Amino acid sequence: MLLDTFGRRAVDLRVSLTDRCNLRCTYCMPEQGLQWLAKPDLLTDEEIVRLVTVAVRDLGVQEVRFTGGEPLLRPGLVGIVQACAALDPRPELSLTTNGIGLARTAAALRTAGLDRVNVSLDTLDPDTFHTLTRRHRHQDVLDGLAAAEAAGLTPVKLNAVLMRGVNEDEAPALLAWCLERGYELRFIEQMPLDAQHGWDRSSMITAEEILERLSARFDLTPEPSATRGAAPAERWLVDGGPGRVGVIASVTRPFCRACDRTRLTADGQVRDCLFATGETDLRTALRSGADDAELAARWRAAMWGKKAGAGIDSPEFHQPDRPMSAIGG
Repeated sequence: MLLDTFGRRAVDLRVSLTDRCNLRCTYCMPEQGLQWLAKPDLLTDEEIVRLVTVAVRDLGVQEVRFTGGEPLLRPGLVGIVQACAALDPRPELSLTTNGIGLARTAAALRTAGLDRVNVSLDTLDPDTFHTLTRRHRHQDVLDGLAAAEAAGLTPVKLNAVLMRGVNEDEAPALLAWCLERGYELRFIEQMPLDAQHGWDRSSMITAEEILERLSARFDLTPEPSATRGAAPAERWLVDGGPGRVGVIASVTRPFCRACDRTRLTADGQVRDCLFATGETDLRTALRSGADDAELAARWRAAMWGKKAGAGIDSPEFHQPDRPMSAIGG
């Protein structure tokens, strides 16, 4: 098992497959992009599968989510999913994506064994989408969402970040749109994960503001706290259900106490937290001939020292030393 000194058990593994992305979202990276990792620094498909195997078979991981950057840019994605779906015990497999390219890959991913997807979409307006992402790809995301639903990658979850002065007024419309289509919407407080370090706490749309805007149009009933478990989202029934909406208040209501995650970066580093300032190198050990038992031991040691909390609710918080695209959301 992956335990820490506070008694938390990590059963949810986030695997970044690439640091590259085909969007340039203003809250993630600068317009000109970033200096990408060199190909030899990235884990190979076989190395990813081996480390996921160690996590599932030897360390008790039950859920694996593939992230990026943009994971659909990974050429071997379908094969990686297929190999991980064949593991015993079989983990739950999901994918976080911007949706571009999902229309042409959703069916193949479902056949390979992917269970569901989380798609990022912050606006229903194509012009606002361009403002936020610096790309004209809004329709591609909508097509990807529809393809995921048709392929059975359900429930399709949609992640949205509200930006003050950009899309902050869209919360009710986004929820109504998702309810009509059976998508599960999650609003996420903007986190300090941008490579240019331009995040400003005072400009962040908080969970309270989001709920206030939604409550002006919908009747929200909190789900019992017991149903949340280690999930980051607090959820509400909308107009009595069955539709739901979630809010992930990473900054104003951090959920570190119940965290059950461990993370593997695209270049083979274990991180015990999205905001960790330290990493444990598994890639070098793997390529130096370490057996599975040694890899598992290194992973256990990395998680044992996990801190009580990320501290992003503190004014003294410092942003992580690597952008989100290199870590995996």
